[in-house]
Amino acid sequence: MDSPLQGPERRSISVVTPVYNGEASVAELCRRLAEVLPRVSTQHEVILVNDGSRDRSWEVISGLSSRSPTVRGLNLMRNYGQHNALLCGIRSAKYEVVVTMDDDLQHPPEEIPRLLARLEEGFDVVYGAPKAEQSGFLRALASRITRLALRTAVGSDVAKNVSALRVFRTQLREAFAGYQTPFVSIDVLLTWATTRFAATTVDFQPRHSGSSNYTFTKLVRHALDMMTGFSTAPLQLASLIGFTCTLFGIGVFIYVFVRYCLEGSVPGFPFLASIIAIFSGAQLFALGVIGEYVARMHFRSMKRPAYVVRTTI
Repeated sequence: MDSPLQGPERRSISVVTPVYNGEASVAELCRRLAEVLPRVSTQHEVILVNDGSRDRSWEVISGLSSRSPTVRGLNLMRNYGQHNALLCGIRSAKYEVVVTMDDDLQHPPEEIPRLLARLEEGFDVVYGAPKAEQSGFLRALASRITRLALRTAVGSDVAKNVSALRVFRTQLREAFAGYQTPFVSIDVLLTWATTRFAATTVDFQPRHSGSSNYTFTKLVRHALDMMTGFSTAPLQLASLIGFTCTLFGIGVFIYVFVRYCLEGSVPGFPFLASIIAIFSGAQLFALGVIGEYVARMHFRSMKRPAYVVRTTI
């Protein structure tokens, strides 16, 4: 059994959990949190953000809130996505340390004391890194793509240990207090406030029920959102490809000029068609990357909110 933190290490804690179709697991999650949190905190709360669930999750959250003064529920107008729901809960947190975790019990509440102990070593953000991936091939591939995208935005040292199980100081949210666009990455936003990141290995557990709502397609889309929303790496890649094609074109021109001087002509329609195809492809790729950034600017100019709360209990 984990021993309670003593002295100055005991802090007030807000646990933020986005809930999507978590009817079968959220009650058990709150029960286990109720056993762990009193041992490591002076005060605590559990914020459950219902992210447009299609089952009875909100009814379960309402019941838990009515029976426990430490459970708060936020019901969003529709499904905005995990990171948007997390942002909503983080902004609603009222205590000095925020813990984020999923609703499927893959993140054991019993590991929270270990993360808090690492936080007390002087870090601002501590991730609970899994000992081993528990997903299939496609999910693991998508996770690697997502980490690669995150690495372009925040650097490799942070990206390699990122997970949905986090502990961080609530004051960090001041760095992104005015952030209002619908494209949200909590991990990127945290890097706006600090560089003091750490990770500790935890033993993730199998899902309590159901299957993951993050499909391969959704993870890849999230990775693209991070690359074009928080990084200039795609633009730099487009510039590099353009520069490479320019050097290739100069080389082709020199080749054609030399042959013309020596032989008088350069035959070969396939050769010419290939050169045109290469340059056309490079131009279309660069235009596509620029178009993605223009689209981001367009959506941000519309000032769409990251989330809208329907009900608070």
